[in-house]
Amino acid sequence: MKPQFERVTYPSGCSLRVYNRRVSEIPFEWHHHPEYELTLTLNSRGWRFIGDHIGRYQAPDLVLVPPDMPHTWASTETLKPDEPHTAIVIWFSHKWAFQLAELCPEYSAVRRLLQNASTGLAFTPETAMHTAGQLPQLLSEVPRTRLHSALDLLVRIAGERTIHLSKNAMTVAASMDGEPTQLTRVLNHLHKRFEEPVSVHGLCKVGNISERSLHRLFVKHTGGSVSEYLCKLRIGRACMRLAETDLPVSMIAFEVGLSNLANFNRQFRRVRGITPSGYRKSFQQRGVVHEISGIEELSARPYSLDRKQKRAGKHP
Repeated sequence: MKPQFERVTYPSGCSLRVYNRRVSEIPFEWHHHPEYELTLTLNSRGWRFIGDHIGRYQAPDLVLVPPDMPHTWASTETLKPDEPHTAIVIWFSHKWAFQLAELCPEYSAVRRLLQNASTGLAFTPETAMHTAGQLPQLLSEVPRTRLHSALDLLVRIAGERTIHLSKNAMTVAASMDGEPTQLTRVLNHLHKRFEEPVSVHGLCKVGNISERSLHRLFVKHTGGSVSEYLCKLRIGRACMRLAETDLPVSMIAFEVGLSNLANFNRQFRRVRGITPSGYRKSFQQRGVVHEISGIEELSARPYSLDRKQKRAGKHP
């Protein structure tokens, strides 16, 4: 199922768009767009699909989706039957947000928020409820009031507790607030070429960094090893291919760099808690999906990288 491209338009003279969506149901409309999207869902429960994440939601639900990540919500019922499903959606561009953060130190937290949002973020119900209290300002007819309220909201939620949703990150930050640029180069390389054979030695050459330093930075910034991060990328892309195409599982495994089908099935089940074919079926049926947390612990290494490290007598 290929996501549809959605063109987001901005009102004349406005830096962002705030949309108050009130509908009798929220249908499954798998789509993507080049803007960030912050969505507050009210009076609704159902399922949300963010990248390769599938999970239940119940209002108040606040989620930040990065540029070009396929996503949709699909409601099952309202919390108050006599009132419509409601979604307050804020769209804004990557360029605008980062330039604002660079020019105005008061908004530097926005840059950190967006760098952290490459996998999609879900906020706590408490944060969502607090955001709902800002609706009069966010929905003001005065553009400047909407802008100020949205900026204050982004700064505030930058420090709130979040859950990463998708295994597959869609964007990589251009800078990391003073952290070594070597890691940024390595991450960019992995995101562009993760389907190819990967070795820690090769990544060290890309980043001009030692293996020890590479491992330390990965643990600090991603919470795991190089192998664990690579596995997230590969399985995340596999989830999207399973959802968007009818290609055989074996072909998708080959596409993402895990050509050994038995190993691919094992890694997929370990990370997602379901088989590849089961994931595809759940996504297609949508009404009988398995809830996926998006924050599973990874304990094993992907086969293709492990094999190369064992041959060389090295470990990431």
